Amino acid sequence: MPDLNRRKGEPASFRADAPRFSRSEIKMKENPAANGMAEVVQRNIQALLKRRRSENERKPRAVLVADAITRFAGSMKFIYIHLVLFSVWIVTNLSVVPLPHFDPTYVVLAMFASVEAIFLSTFVLISQNRMSQQADKRADLDLQVSLLAEHEVTRLITLVKAIAEKLDVEASRDPELPQLQQDVQPEKVLDVMETHQRNYPDTDT
Repeated sequence: MPDLNRRKGEPASFRADAPRFSRSEIKMKENPAANGMAEVVQRNIQALLKRRRSENERKPRAVLVADAITRFAGSMKFIYIHLVLFSVWIVTNLSVVPLPHFDPTYVVLAMFASVEAIFLSTFVLISQNRMSQQADKRADLDLQVSLLAEHEVTRLITLVKAIAEKLDVEASRDPELPQLQQDVQPEKVLDVMETHQRNYPDTDT
């Protein structure tokens, strides 16, 4: 049945009620592989954000307070407040200023700065300890992923070698293939690294 709403000579794709897609949507529809990759990346991002929100919800209140203070202490607003406060304090207690001098020797100011430095350093250490724990978790995760990838590559080498032998390919007789077919044992790698560090203590590893 002909489309009566379409103007004469106007293609159907340019109708007013035709669906419109953005450039990214068109590219994803034209390239299913890219669409699948985008879905994988999106799923991974959502999983990471969900895990991060879950960890933040399980934080003790003391840790949340320490993180908030550390973030504020590391901002320019913190610097501006201290500049104004210290400037007013110093100018007010100058002998040439005709104002009541509540700290003419600046002993109170020095004590205030010392106490503040003690508390700020403690809050920073609390945040650094938590960040160090998170870094250890990420390092363990990276190690597990690397070991899994190495195991999969080893199995792929074994499979490819079997196919090459079946096809009588010259590369299947490579003398290094038997070593590549063995799984890497992390404890042996660590032993070799420790031995190297003992034998060459001044060498960067």
